[in-house]
Amino acid sequence: MKQIEVSIMGQSYLLGCPEGGEERLKEAVHQVDREMCAIRDSGKLKARERIAVLAALNLAYMLTERPTEQAKSTPAKHAQAANDDPALPTAEYIDKLINRLDQALDSDGHLI
Repeated sequence: MKQIEVSIMGQSYLLGCPEGGEERLKEAVHQVDREMCAIRDSGKLKARERIAVLAALNLAYMLTERPTEQAKSTPAKHAQAANDDPALPTAEYIDKLINRLDQALDSDGHLI
């Protein structure tokens, strides 16, 4: 298994990657970085862990909304569709996710 170094929200990570999967992994990293930076830049959260959880929830939610035809498309087409999607998170949507996360976590940041 190959290892590649990536950066998410300014922090470096060394990730394992199967041979031939580098471009898919880099695109996934790009999407996670974009989501986490958007949440951080909204100014509502500072804790990296909470930002990561919200980003993961947001990406998972977007995947469940996609039609099955897009799920069968190539990773590049799928990534382009995500980048062009006008329904990407708005400040109001991020606020709702933060509220849902706050309800699911105790004051120490652990799931209830």
